[in-house]
Amino acid sequence: MDVTIRAAQQQVDEWIKTVGVRYFNELTNLGILMEEVGELSRLMVRKYGEQSFKESDKNKEISDEMADVLWVLICLANQTGVDLTDALQKNFEKKNIRDATRHKENEKLK
Repeated sequence: MDVTIRAAQQQVDEWIKTVGVRYFNELTNLGILMEEVGELSRLMVRKYGEQSFKESDKNKEISDEMADVLWVLICLANQTGVDLTDALQKNFEKKNIRDATRHKENEKLK
């Protein structure tokens, strides 16, 4: 099943209102987002970096941690009235203007 960003925002909102009862406040969700990013980071450095896995991390999936990060980000977007589809499109436009030649001309990237 393919889910658009807009549909994901609607599905998360529906889940929060029916299963989750209500949204945590924005500051709480910001703290949760930071925790989730930390969990993703820990798994990434263990899988792709030089740290070894702790026993407690061996059954965790990077994809699940990424989904947790996305979930909380969507919650924050919903709470603050941000349409992530629109925001991402505007961000692409900004990057296309700003970075039109920047990366191609960067000697370190050649």
